[in-house]
Amino acid sequence: MKSSREGRKKLWAGRFAASTTESVETFTSSIDVDRRLYRHDIAGSIAHVNMLARRRIISAREGRKIVQGLKSIEKEIERDAFSFSTADEDIHMNIERRLIAKVGKVGEKLHTARSRNDQVALDLRLYLRDELGTILGALAGLRRELGRAARRYLGVIMPGYTHLQRAQPILFSHYLLAYVEMLERDRERMRQCRERVNVLPLGSGALAGTTFPIDRAYVASRLKFAGISKNSIDAVSDRDFILEFLSASAVLFVHLSRLAEEMVLWSSEEFGFIELPDRR
Repeated sequence: MKSSREGRKKLWAGRFAASTTESVETFTSSIDVDRRLYRHDIAGSIAHVNMLARRRIISAREGRKIVQGLKSIEKEIERDAFSFSTADEDIHMNIERRLIAKVGKVGEKLHTARSRNDQVALDLRLYLRDELGTILGALAGLRRELGRAARRYLGVIMPGYTHLQRAQPILFSHYLLAYVEMLERDRERMRQCRERVNVLPLGSGALAGTTFPIDRAYVASRLKFAGISKNSIDAVSDRDFILEFLSASAVLFVHLSRLAEEMVLWSSEEFGFIELPDRR
């Protein structure tokens, strides 16, 4: 995807008389990282605009024009025809800048009843919700495969180890099912994390909501959120759901690393318990 660093007046810089230097823009820009949020940013914006039109905060015609512009921008990004700018700092401002260029002044109404603060929180939750869904599916698949292997090798006896010293004989299936249990706890942690992620923050504004008569329940239903944030300050200022995900991921990778290391040991000449296919 293309990127540019040309100086320009920022959409939020109403009181600034001079543009920021390139070094400051490079330091504060997150576009190299958060460009991956473009689908979530556009999906959230479309739901927001449809709500604004439904509530007659903007006209139906304006809503259609903005939605068409957003869908066009999504296609530009997907075919690598979108020019990202560090001057616009993040994916939200890059998309909004391009929208105004495509549809004119009406594009500025995208920001109605919304702040970049609750928009960032929304995009992160949408993105992490999708990633958690993928991880949960992968965990379910791995648990199934371990269960099938346990059934296939039922009755196979192997030595059990403590600190690499032979201890008691165990069934290979019993060993495999230990990881089924570990991964089930990992799955449960990820599922609980997803429940807390699946809460709509949009409508919180910068920190204290908005005076516009918005319909948060409508936006939540369009974006398939199970709930709506109760406190606007909490919704835009806390990212504990990300820390929770990172913690659950760390535990998961300890389990996966342990399993992988044991497979490496057991396929070695010293142990010779298993053979791994060359193609894997």
